[in-house]
Amino acid sequence: MSDIEPIQFSPRRRAGAQALAAQTSSSYPTATCFTRLELNQILNLYGRKVADGEWRDYAIDFGREKAVFSVFRRASEVPLYRIEKSPKLATRQGAYSVVAATGHILKRGHDLARVLGVLERKVRLAAI
Repeated sequence: MSDIEPIQFSPRRRAGAQALAAQTSSSYPTATCFTRLELNQILNLYGRKVADGEWRDYAIDFGREKAVFSVFRRASEVPLYRIEKSPKLATRQGAYSVVAATGHILKRGHDLARVLGVLERKVRLAAI
């Protein structure tokens, strides 16, 4: 065996009913994740906000019930916004939501692009 080859481990085999129960039970549900398209939409918005100097850091958390993309002004602070995906709410209010640092839900819906629209900069006209 050379230094380059990875070590191959094989799982232990269980006997009888234990093996069948282990295969059929789902005691550990899978984590909720963002799809590639969802993450692409979020990162496009994040890139524009970083270029404007508004945001500086982010964190992604994948839990059993929801996935969270947190946006920070500085890494040591609480997140400015949390973009959450909760599939449990998909049939009711919508799977996506944007939550402010205070905990208020700014927007919730079924379409991620429309929910992220709340974070886009709004152009205001000045009265002369």
